[in-house]
Amino acid sequence: ELNQRDAGLNRQLYEKAEEGYIDRCLAYMERHKIQGVLLGDANYPKLLTQIHRPPTCLYVRGRLPEVIHLPIAMIGSRNCSEYGKRVAMTMARDFSSVGVCVVSGLAHGIDGLCAKGALAAVDNPFPTIAVLGCGVDVVYPAENRRLYEDIAATGVLLSEYPPGTEPLPGHFPVRNRIISGLSLASLVVEAPVRSGALITAHAALDQGRDVFAVPGPID
Repeated sequence: ELNQRDAGLNRQLYEKAEEGYIDRCLAYMERHKIQGVLLGDANYPKLLTQIHRPPTCLYVRGRLPEVIHLPIAMIGSRNCSEYGKRVAMTMARDFSSVGVCVVSGLAHGIDGLCAKGALAAVDNPFPTIAVLGCGVDVVYPAENRRLYEDIAATGVLLSEYPPGTEPLPGHFPVRNRIISGLSLASLVVEAPVRSGALITAHAALDQGRDVFAVPGPID
């Protein structure tokens, strides 16, 4: 029923959209190297099609291959300890070094460090995916600009939100189902009881995916 309602809404929006508006949107996406990947396209992630109500369209910046090898989500708190930082970087680099594609959210703290660790590995042609809670043309947080560009160069930035969408607080819990949905399993590096990371962990369990946690201290 919900899918039929969404389809009806999409049809109404399409019918009301002026051709000039659509052309401007497509031109903007081309200028900013943004691709739209539709549910059913060859490079739409296969694991994501298995979740409840997968996004109809993914906006991507970077290269999204048809086959993502061993995608594993690494998640954790924005406010992390020195131990959490060290483990996030080390495990992400080691995972990426053996061919894992690290999936994260590009937020402060654990997420960004996992992406950095994955990019530090060698000989992995597709080391990381960052799932954003805003448009893929919006860098958030702003201080992650360099990391954002590095991911776009070797991995992919991905969002279900159209280009230009601001990073509103309500977007992030919703996008967490995509982080887990893209992944064979999710690893909680470090997180308090009330955190977005545990929202992702619960989403993974609902999707029938494995969830792991880093104990401490492991070193």
